[in-house]
Amino acid sequence: MKILVFGATGSQQFNIIAEAKKKGAEVIAATSSANSFEKLEQAGATPILANLSDADKMKEITKGVDAIAFMIPVSLPNPFDGLQYSKNVIDAAKENGVKKIVWNTSGWLESQKIGSPVDDVKLDVLDYLKNSGIDYVIIEPTIYMENMMGPFCAPFITNEQKLAYPTPEAMPIGWIASRDVSAFVVEAIYNAALKADTFKISGLENLKGNDLASQFSKGVAEEIVYYPQKPKEFGDILKPLVGEAGASSVAAYYENLQNATEYPSKFNPKMSEVLEKLPVKMTSLEEWAKDNKGYFIK
Repeated sequence: MKILVFGATGSQQFNIIAEAKKKGAEVIAATSSANSFEKLEQAGATPILANLSDADKMKEITKGVDAIAFMIPVSLPNPFDGLQYSKNVIDAAKENGVKKIVWNTSGWLESQKIGSPVDDVKLDVLDYLKNSGIDYVIIEPTIYMENMMGPFCAPFITNEQKLAYPTPEAMPIGWIASRDVSAFVVEAIYNAALKADTFKISGLENLKGNDLASQFSKGVAEEIVYYPQKPKEFGDILKPLVGEAGASSVAAYYENLQNATEYPSKFNPKMSEVLEKLPVKMTSLEEWAKDNKGYFIK
């Protein structure tokens, strides 16, 4: 099995390399920067320089590939470019007889367009993929545990023993480990019975803020308390990473959550049904915190 992975330099897709290698796959990792080659090679992949905007290059690198693990880049200057980039990959896959595309959507898809370019463009990609004629599986993860490693959270844990996140304490979330999402992607590639399937996935624990901090505390063996971060504070920290417009958009989303009386669902209570088709050993928040203690506790 030859698998082409997009986004493998980032935390959301990097673990696909190891999960695919466990099954004996040959992994090719597309990257837009040669600086990533060493990291990808050390993980066991063959890196290849390619930009999603280059349709001809997509046709070149998908030749001889059995499956594609796809993800739209998270921070595009123009989110609507995500549709054309996706079309380039899907069209190349179709032309070269790729058997399956598994798309990690980086979050649950909206049921309809909501005026957010980052979310709305994914619905256009969804339509294009469904109508492509290629077998596909869509993996929709909730919020990654790895988000806690971001600069808006990790320094608060290290320096103030606070788990900072801009969601209200009362809002429950089924946090999921990146490694688990990667395992779902690989299982979807290898399950030949899945040809036009979508899975909303979450962790097995639906944790409110204080519960999250409690499980995290157990993992790192330190007393950590939940800190419902103010959206503006969060946005200011995020600004150097994603730009002012992107940070303002994200901050506005969390501002709405802070004022909400009902919260959007971030948990799938039927994960047992998903695990029947995609058998993955799930990671608890406590286990994840224990594994990554050295990152937070200095």
